[in-house]
Amino acid sequence: MKKLILAGCAVSCAVSVFAQGTIVFNNRVVGSVVAPVYNVNPADPTTAQSGNTQSGFPVGTTVYGGATLSGAGFTAQLWGAPGANQAVTSLVPATGYGTAGFRTGAAAGLWTTSTDAAIIPGAGEGSVATLQVRAWDNAGGTVTTYDAAKLQGLAYGSSALFNSQPLGGVSAPPNLVGLTSFSLVAVPEPSTFALAGLGAVALLIFRRRK
Repeated sequence: MKKLILAGCAVSCAVSVFAQGTIVFNNRVVGSVVAPVYNVNPADPTTAQSGNTQSGFPVGTTVYGGATLSGAGFTAQLWGAPGANQAVTSLVPATGYGTAGFRTGAAAGLWTTSTDAAIIPGAGEGSVATLQVRAWDNAGGTVTTYDAAKLQGLAYGSSALFNSQPLGGVSAPPNLVGLTSFSLVAVPEPSTFALAGLGAVALLIFRRRK
């Protein structure tokens, strides 16, 4: 009897694993997607850019002012939600291989890849999910989440939302078809704005006294 119970549990666990929707977390797959990620535009650091360049796939017309992201000091992470055209507020981080650092040299702008696939929580094999890639300056590996990077005034950015192809299971996961390039932005943290405001007030008072 115990053996039957254990066998049943094993089968249930296997079914739950097989049911999870998976996708390849890679932003360069020839013929499917070529969408490197770019750093802040020095000439306009608070404005995000989005869209593929002429060397992307599919080919686009966007010209980025910043360099491609390079090295482990930046993190890329896949977020998703079950179903097509979901709101950005419904997205959660993918599990499995859904977070990576960036490559260097000629491969800058592309994150490191793995033979493992990313898992979209709550999405089943064969279903469609709403996806987004987010990236940030991780301050030498000390900032481990996108939201923390934003709060600390570090560079961050996100792709446009896009719908996945039917998700895979333990085999044959699709690529990130629909992903396009994007750039990071640098928005000072609120305390910086507060200090700037105090400085302006102090300068105004000083001038009036003179």
